[in-house]
Amino acid sequence: MGKKKKAKRVNPKRERYAKFRKDKPSSMTYSVPDLPDEQIVQRREDEKKVEGFWRYHRRVPERFVNERKAKSKR
Repeated sequence: MGKKKKAKRVNPKRERYAKFRKDKPSSMTYSVPDLPDEQIVQRREDEKKVEGFWRYHRRVPERFVNERKAKSKR
């Protein structure tokens, strides 16, 4: 003999506020506004400059000073 299945209790609060829950889209879509030709050219030039800067600009890593080592050398 198996167990009798109990009716699942319904949460009244969940039922009451279900109407306020909205289905959210899984992915957001957005569109970039169309730019005039002059701005498109300007944007390309700017992107080229930034790309060139990051390609050839080598940042020197910051010197790491370990406090414990510095204390022992005093």
